[in-house]
Amino acid sequence: MNRRIIEENSIRLKVSARNWEEAVRICGEVLVDTGKVEMTYVEAMINNIKEYGPYILIAPGVALPHARPEDGVKEEGICIVHLQDEVAFEPGKEFKVLIGLAARDKESHLNILRKIAEVISEEKTIEQLKNATGLQEVLTLFNGKEELEP
Repeated sequence: MNRRIIEENSIRLKVSARNWEEAVRICGEVLVDTGKVEMTYVEAMINNIKEYGPYILIAPGVALPHARPEDGVKEEGICIVHLQDEVAFEPGKEFKVLIGLAARDKESHLNILRKIAEVISEEKTIEQLKNATGLQEVLTLFNGKEELEP
């Protein structure tokens, strides 16, 4: 995987969504638009949530929609969708940030999850992510100092 976990074209800020399904669909479409997955992957993400519930909530206000590699992953990576307003699966299960995950195999899945965990493991960085207003803030959170290198 590249040193950078996320690129600028994989981030959407101030996105409007009426409900969780629309938010997840938007997130999946970013993965499609950036060449990470096929459209079948987006449908699989939504179907997984319908079947298993809001298991994708991984931190306060943060959701990690994903599906299996065989559902249409072309290239590993993530995307970030930052919603203008929180949406909820149900009362008490709200989110404002989606981190779309595309992994080709277990190893890449674990490597990406490690990096995501670094960002969401502290309340301070979760709040920075939820309150981000610019692309650079998100890039720096995920790519760290590497973002400053040429």
